[in-house]
Amino acid sequence: MLALSMQRAISCCGKIHFGQVNQQTIKRQGKGDAMVEPMTPQAIMTTGQIGKIQELLGAGLRKAELQSEPVQEVLEHRGGKLAEELVAVVRKYAEAESNLIIRSAKVDRTRTPQQVLDATGRKQYTDRKAVDSMPRGEGEEVEVGFFKLDLSARGGLISDDDLEKEFEFRGIKPDPYAVAAVNAADPAFADTHPNGTHWKDAQGKWCFATFYRWVGGERNVHVCRDGSDWSGSWWFAGVRK
Repeated sequence: MLALSMQRAISCCGKIHFGQVNQQTIKRQGKGDAMVEPMTPQAIMTTGQIGKIQELLGAGLRKAELQSEPVQEVLEHRGGKLAEELVAVVRKYAEAESNLIIRSAKVDRTRTPQQVLDATGRKQYTDRKAVDSMPRGEGEEVEVGFFKLDLSARGGLISDDDLEKEFEFRGIKPDPYAVAAVNAADPAFADTHPNGTHWKDAQGKWCFATFYRWVGGERNVHVCRDGSDWSGSWWFAGVRK
């Protein structure tokens, strides 16, 4: 009875409510949970990198053609606060990049969406209209970025609309063909990095594709039209713009 219930939960076009990935239970409202991995400490930024930031900022300020008098007032009275906010912006971008996993992929854009899924060799739980709506994307050789989000401040959930903003912030474009290519070339990747992406169909409805593996079981791909929230800690993926 449990196995039958799990089968129905996966194969429905709506929400996956539960499941397991590598010894961790996934309670899913919408697209579910994956696993969190600690970030690896990295070297401190270099003098050269600081100089490059100053160069970019200087070029931007010259282009902005701000009036001198108010700028001088800012420097004299709010210079410290200005510096704090500028550092915070750089930190935000740097932290987003530090959470990226980059994989190179060769993508056959001539395949149909169904052929793309078949090439992954995974058990398929799909909705035909959602599969047919998968965008082909561009580029035969691409870099695919995988990133995680800390959803603790959002109640553990994120909508597709807000997720799209996270893609844009990182300069990454959802590309189900490319994400499927990575999972086809390295089937074990999703065992430890359950991942997914999303797109809108011709009617403007959100669709998604997720790649994962049940504990001790089969490797799966789930493609569906579903506008419910993503929860937990999936790795989200797309190509660099």
